[in-house]
Amino acid sequence: MEAFYIEGGHKLKGSIYPQGAKNEALEVICATLLTSDVVRISNVPDILDVNNLIKLLKDVGVKVNQISRHEYEFQADDINLDFLESEEFVHKCAQLRGSVLMIGPLLGRFGMAAVAKPGGDKIGRRRLDTHFLGFKNLGARFVHDEKRDIYLLEGHHLHGKYMLLDEASVTGTANIIMAAVMAEGTTTIYNAACEPYIQQLCHLLNAMGANISGIASNLLTIVGVGQLHGASHIILPDMIEVGSFIGMAAMVGDGVRIENCSVRNLGLIPDAFRRLGVKVQEQGDSLYIPPQKHYQIESFLDGTIMTLSDAPWPGLTPDLLSVLLVVATQARGSVLIHQKMFESRLFFVDKLIDMRAQIILCDPHRAVVVGHDHQIRLRAGRMTSPDIRAGIALLIAAMSAEGTSRIENIAQIDRGYEDIEKRLNSLGAKISRVDD
Repeated sequence: MEAFYIEGGHKLKGSIYPQGAKNEALEVICATLLTSDVVRISNVPDILDVNNLIKLLKDVGVKVNQISRHEYEFQADDINLDFLESEEFVHKCAQLRGSVLMIGPLLGRFGMAAVAKPGGDKIGRRRLDTHFLGFKNLGARFVHDEKRDIYLLEGHHLHGKYMLLDEASVTGTANIIMAAVMAEGTTTIYNAACEPYIQQLCHLLNAMGANISGIASNLLTIVGVGQLHGASHIILPDMIEVGSFIGMAAMVGDGVRIENCSVRNLGLIPDAFRRLGVKVQEQGDSLYIPPQKHYQIESFLDGTIMTLSDAPWPGLTPDLLSVLLVVATQARGSVLIHQKMFESRLFFVDKLIDMRAQIILCDPHRAVVVGHDHQIRLRAGRMTSPDIRAGIALLIAAMSAEGTSRIENIAQIDRGYEDIEKRLNSLGAKISRVDD
């Protein structure tokens, strides 16, 4: 099993480019199943989750032409529908969370789909009810095969319908959109997720011939069309990676510039770090984080303790609360981190407490961080990455710690971050990958 050894205390300096967005890549790659024509996608991140999804598409018959490391052509003109109900397909889906995004396009184009409970991060329940309720509204029928623990869906005559989603689920919204683009009539989705990656999916589908309006709002209108055609698409920079780099620059930076990060699509991310006292300067479409000896956590106007909490877009993404929490350990002041959406995502703070961080875990959703103001350095430790985002947060903590740390199960980090140790080492970090 691979692990990272991190020699702490080395400053980062220079420029770094964010990879393509993981979550957008999973959505738009699955959208290529909706047409028999070629779809070209650029800025595809070379990470484990995306690569595994591409392999899964190949298994079902999609022709994949890799033009360069980050550019692909997909053509789904000869899909093996029998394979979709095989034990092999079900097993592979169970290992990959992104496989759930295949249901919508398969149902929309072929009228059938089969999927296992998908894998992914161990961060609490991530239910699929929103997906299935949306498919049911469109006229699909589904049964749970308890013996194989898979869901079988059939919907050869989908019809558009008004629906109010029970939650603004990102993958649920994406799946329903892809199922509805070729349904008969008009589909209206209210309380739809509307973050930039959903917007990008809609733009791609419209370029393929779909008729979607209301993009960037939580009220989408989809007029069904007979078929879709090929198109080209460029994936946005990964906002979560941009936020991770801001956190690294705050903790151990000596002047770090994050290039070409699509600032207008970052939402509240830069401001969340500014509320912790981190200086984030916008320079065109890039961000510069200057060196700071101290950063002071803000308080609310009435003097009460600052709270950072996640919320559906345009609120703060839950994927960055782990990074924000680590950054707060060396700030001046205290902050309450409120993780509302996943009940197991804060459990990694035990490792930070072992590293001398002052954190009170109030319950599975809330933690109070009392910043050290660099008066007490974190100490190195041996850790295991429980999920992608906690993994990168632990890596940031180890980079700032005194001594050499070891992080195991780094396949979790590889799922979301491309060549992370090489890119950080080029800025001055000391991270080595071992396989023992």
